[in-house]
Amino acid sequence: MLLSKKLKRGTIYYLAKLVIAILNFVSRRFAQAIGAWIGLLAWRLSNRDRHRINRHLFIVYGDKLTASDRIRIGRDFFINSGKNLADVVRFRKHPPDKLKHLVTIEGLDHYHAALRKGKGIVGITGHIGNFEFLAAYMSSQGYKIAAIAREMYDRRFDKLLVANREMVGLTNFSTTESPRKLLRWLADNGTLGVLIDTDSHRVRGDFITWFGRPAYTPIGQTLIGLKAGAAFVPMVCVRTDEDRYHIIIRPEINILPTGNTDKDTRNVTQTCVWELEKIIDQYRSQWIWMHNRWHTRPEKTS
Repeated sequence: MLLSKKLKRGTIYYLAKLVIAILNFVSRRFAQAIGAWIGLLAWRLSNRDRHRINRHLFIVYGDKLTASDRIRIGRDFFINSGKNLADVVRFRKHPPDKLKHLVTIEGLDHYHAALRKGKGIVGITGHIGNFEFLAAYMSSQGYKIAAIAREMYDRRFDKLLVANREMVGLTNFSTTESPRKLLRWLADNGTLGVLIDTDSHRVRGDFITWFGRPAYTPIGQTLIGLKAGAAFVPMVCVRTDEDRYHIIIRPEINILPTGNTDKDTRNVTQTCVWELEKIIDQYRSQWIWMHNRWHTRPEKTS
């Protein structure tokens, strides 16, 4: 690694440690204000992300959104993300179960119905709202939750993230984990939380329609879930206007099996994506629009 890059990463790491210490020292209300300020500052400084958000919102919504609408959605996303981050880094001293009075849940009966089948749950979610809080909160309520996450570019940040998850009872699986471990987790009726809304070649994927366009989408979780006989349950945790959280759990995805693994995998994954799209459309300022969801094109992998 170049010395300049090493110094830059080191500076960012120790600055992040300082911010985490401050956020854990002050009250939640003050921490939320700091998070909002950090988010707004990031929005103003990131010209590339502002451009991407504007472009991707236009791709999906066209003239249904004005230019000012797209700016507002992007700015609000950064502010929401800053507030979400403030809560996440406070897990060690302020675990999610202490925030129970700030959480409402819609559709918990769907989750319990899937659990009663006894073959595990693949919890389908995406980079919308506070997905870290979603997993941590469910774990704090006594459910057996694990999250699949790819390693971060800096191992020090990765250790911080994993330690933060384990502190609230979460089990962390990397994307390079053996499928056998994941199958055993599901066989024990555990829930496996997965993010399926990014274009990444670190995991197995296929082209699934995303807001009307083919997008390279992870399918490994679907293959494992089908093999285990697990239930596929879409779920998200969105932020409300009062700086509270609302967890939304959709009914289990039920697709009539065809006996063709590839076709069943695509059908299940596509249906999960459609459910996420509905929620994203309702909470537009809480999804990661700067991510180039359509970066990989079918002809590039043919």
